[in-house]
Amino acid sequence: MALFDASNDGTFLALVSVFVPEIHLGLFSGLVKEGIEKGIWYRVLLFGEKKKFFLILKMEKESVSDDDGLYPDEPFGSEFEITAHSSKEEKGEGSGVVFAREAPLIVGNRQAKCSGDVDVLEKGSLRKEKKLSRQDRIELGRLFQNATSSQDWELSERMIDLADLQTLNDLLCISLDSIWFLSTEGELRGITGLIAKIICHGAHDYTRATLRTSFLASCVSSCRNRTVSLSDSVTVMAQRLHERLQECNGDEVLKAEASTKVQKFTEWALKCIGFHSRCQGGARDKANQDSAAEIQLQLSAFKTFLDLAGNHLTGKDFTEAFDAACFPLTLFSTSFNPGWASGISATVIHGLLGMLVEGGADNVNQCFLEASRFGSTELVRILLQIAQRNSLDVDVDLALGFASHYSKIETMDCLVEEGHAMAFLGPLMRAAERGCMQVVEWFVKRGCREMELCLALTAATSSSQVEIAAYLLPHVPRPVLTALSIEILKAAGERSDGSLYGVEFLLKSDFLGDPVATYSVAETIANSEDESVPSELKTFLQEHWSEAALSQGVRESRDDFMNFMRVLKNGESAIRLKDLPGPLRVAVAYMPLYRECVKAGGRLLSQRLRGQLMEAVKQLQGIGVDTEEVWKGGHHHQLMAVLEHHLPLFWSKLIHTEQQLDPAPTRVIRV
Repeated sequence: MALFDASNDGTFLALVSVFVPEIHLGLFSGLVKEGIEKGIWYRVLLFGEKKKFFLILKMEKESVSDDDGLYPDEPFGSEFEITAHSSKEEKGEGSGVVFAREAPLIVGNRQAKCSGDVDVLEKGSLRKEKKLSRQDRIELGRLFQNATSSQDWELSERMIDLADLQTLNDLLCISLDSIWFLSTEGELRGITGLIAKIICHGAHDYTRATLRTSFLASCVSSCRNRTVSLSDSVTVMAQRLHERLQECNGDEVLKAEASTKVQKFTEWALKCIGFHSRCQGGARDKANQDSAAEIQLQLSAFKTFLDLAGNHLTGKDFTEAFDAACFPLTLFSTSFNPGWASGISATVIHGLLGMLVEGGADNVNQCFLEASRFGSTELVRILLQIAQRNSLDVDVDLALGFASHYSKIETMDCLVEEGHAMAFLGPLMRAAERGCMQVVEWFVKRGCREMELCLALTAATSSSQVEIAAYLLPHVPRPVLTALSIEILKAAGERSDGSLYGVEFLLKSDFLGDPVATYSVAETIANSEDESVPSELKTFLQEHWSEAALSQGVRESRDDFMNFMRVLKNGESAIRLKDLPGPLRVAVAYMPLYRECVKAGGRLLSQRLRGQLMEAVKQLQGIGVDTEEVWKGGHHHQLMAVLEHHLPLFWSKLIHTEQQLDPAPTRVIRV
């Protein structure tokens, strides 16, 4: 199912819900390729469970004019100099911003230089035509950046008068970006005054400005109280993004393209933070030391912008801005200190997201699920608080499913303790099926109901996850196992996809704690006329775990003994068996059986193997061993001891050593 919503501003949203075991992004390569050819950027978010994936493909067309150029509003500074007169443009992921690589204007007296260049622009034809060339927009944008950073509001206003419509939209973005670095009331009045004047002169691209500044604000908030340096943050986020994309199936070229775009926009945001921090003074790391009062100034400035934008911002704009603000937090999450969401460092993001929700953002639950899936615990905590304050519903139980599927233990703790998630059954069963011991242990320690544990045991058994089954078995009360034993084995057989190793494990483990009861359950299913019993399960039990199999084992052992005796008496080999010492003759006759019994392990032997062992001991002892206790019980260890007594000591030790050094691999029993 695909829904496309196109609006006049060229923004598209495609939501694809695919109910398949595995999703392949190559299916959408045609759509994305067509978008790239038309200058459309995209971002892919993928999260889901075993058989249900949600793919969100978000696109936005570049906002370009007839001359195909946006001035680059990347902050300037000596460390950003690259190559002069380069015309390369790179569009940031998640925004309409363009990254330009022209050399910045670096002079000794910044303010004097800005003023002089403005005079040059005013004396030219720009004022008359009000249609700036690409290079003029670049120059004007950088001059405006310099003027605002030096708080020369008068000079900044003169530049606004020179700007054409497209440049006004770009100046709006630059002004709005700077609000996250305000520290005084004077700066607040100055920058909000500029924003108001830019809007009065005709700037109208509120959508791009909101998306871009939301992304930047998130990066600023993430970098406060960071555990890694600002320069290392790019590497951290790049690695996190790479890991995130690797978890998604799809076209590697498309994933590489998405990674490059997101990384470049992230680099821009972090450079912007570094630039404004230096402008505030080298001795003060602003991104790390904002006070509560300063943060309130910044949020007040953003609220002023929203008031000025008014109805020009739609609910869809607020929704996409909310997503843009959450996205960096999922990448930064590994560098957050525990409790970051409750500290002053997260105040900006709390305020920003709250205002976006008030404006009409309706994707809180979507971002909440995504944050849970990627283990962004602090963002999960923030979104829980926002949902509570705004009386919004977030699906904590589904989020727990996402977090558990990817073993995000800290996030799972948060969802249960703060989100009050209670639906353990689904995630527990899926973890048991996958063999994820860490998650299964977490659920068991948190406290599961008896039926949940029983169903998880069934899931592990059907998937042949014997380690999980062995862990869960002692936690399921014996009365529950006894009452549901037949249903457990039937369900495990139905869901086993032909592999019955898990069923064999339960039987060998004497899962009912009573050999007679365990053998009886197997006998009941083997002889059942119930058509719901899987035929593979029924055949397996008939051949190995039924009373008929026990009798068959006795007959096979008896036949083997008769054949051995014929060879012993009538063999024509140069080396006659009867010439060998007694223990060696026993070894030749019974070593294969002994080795198979040792290899089988467990508390119980299959009925067929037990019948062979009982008959072998009878032959060695010369007396019957089919007492009621042995026949009905699981005392095969007593029979093994008799067999060992007749074998050469070094041979029995050798077999046990072989089993310890090279245990049998997990067998897949198929019928």
